[in-house]
Amino acid sequence: MKTFQVFVEDTYGTTTWDEIAAEAGLDPPNFEAMLTYEKTMLRTLISSAETVLDKPSTQFIEDIGTYLVSHPNREGLRRLLRFGGVDFIEFLHSLDDLPGRARLAVPNLDLPEIELIDEDPAHFVLNITGDMRSFSHVLVGVMRAMADDYGALVLLDHKGGTSRVQQIEITLVETAFAEGREFELSQPGEQAGEGV
Repeated sequence: MKTFQVFVEDTYGTTTWDEIAAEAGLDPPNFEAMLTYEKTMLRTLISSAETVLDKPSTQFIEDIGTYLVSHPNREGLRRLLRFGGVDFIEFLHSLDDLPGRARLAVPNLDLPEIELIDEDPAHFVLNITGDMRSFSHVLVGVMRAMADDYGALVLLDHKGGTSRVQQIEITLVETAFAEGREFELSQPGEQAGEGV
């Protein structure tokens, strides 16, 4: 929930967050980073954000996914995802392991199962199975940002699905469409072997 709040504050400002919090009936209007909140609270926040921002909830949720990878405050997550592969295709294949890797970092974080199906070298289907329906839209935003990060030209189509299974179609148009963002294994300022 804290990530939701920080996204709104970083993207739209604290006044907008206060409006969304008031619309959702939050008192106090702030979340604590390490506390667990009811899942119904997320649905309330998404509905309130849709009203205050006058923006479809799916688009808003995708923007959260993009924010998680592209905003300077979230560099750690971007780095973690870039370890998934040297190009966008390898990154896609690493998504199957994302729920397990996430649990290693945050033990009480329970992400839906992710399955990538290769239809051909340029077409993929991503199946997301679980109770967190909004997660599939977050994942679209994450993949959009990661495609830019790798310099790949990709078409993403959220196909919807059922309450338990959501599906995203991925078409890789070009792997080296643009120059990707610079990425190094070590953090800036670190030297090889530092901390060993």
